[in-house]
Amino acid sequence: MRIFDRRRHALKRARAAAGYGAYSFLKRAAAEDIALRLSTINRRFDRVLDLGAHDGTLERILKGDSTLGGRIGDVFSTDLSPAFARPPLGVVADEEALPFADASFDLIVSALSLHWVNDLPGTLVQIRRALKPDGLFISVALGGRTRLELRQALLAAEEEARGGAANRVSPFMDVIDAAGLSSAPASPCRLLTTMRAPCVTRIRCGCSTISGGWARPQLWPREAGRR
Repeated sequence: MRIFDRRRHALKRARAAAGYGAYSFLKRAAAEDIALRLSTINRRFDRVLDLGAHDGTLERILKGDSTLGGRIGDVFSTDLSPAFARPPLGVVADEEALPFADASFDLIVSALSLHWVNDLPGTLVQIRRALKPDGLFISVALGGRTRLELRQALLAAEEEARGGAANRVSPFMDVIDAAGLSSAPASPCRLLTTMRAPCVTRIRCGCSTISGGWARPQLWPREAGRR
């Protein structure tokens, strides 16, 4: 089932490109969160892919980090909109159809982009293929309770006015959905992390975890979820 019109989404990104930096505070927060986690991993990432890069905020934060910057090599980027393409390593591409060869990257990151993908499991399979065998994938996406009050208010108002209601807010992945991804046969994930905060889902795969929220994680072996 296709929930999101990716062509229309690309047009909206193109329209927003000119003034994006003035209201990208959530993108910066997600990028800083990813940089913090990468700073604790003592290895070099020679080839990096930034999915849904927009204006390159995540790349700038990674390379500008005093602990991490020296271990980040070439950063390739993708975005749906040509307005955000940044040569020479920027590519106009859909996260649902990645144009990269297998085992191309040491690290793939994505900040606030994958919650607009129609087929997230399929995208994760493509990400796994694009990663080298010891590669790492970290993503931050909006979580299941994002805009909960708005969603409830719109449903209640439409129910009262029309006697029926339809969802007016995009669906988001919650912790239970993220847990399901870890049990998929093609998933690159090995551990499940649950966190309390409702509005952000963090996925970290290839080497370690799927997680949701901002609080301190509790780690469980993948096998524990099958008992």
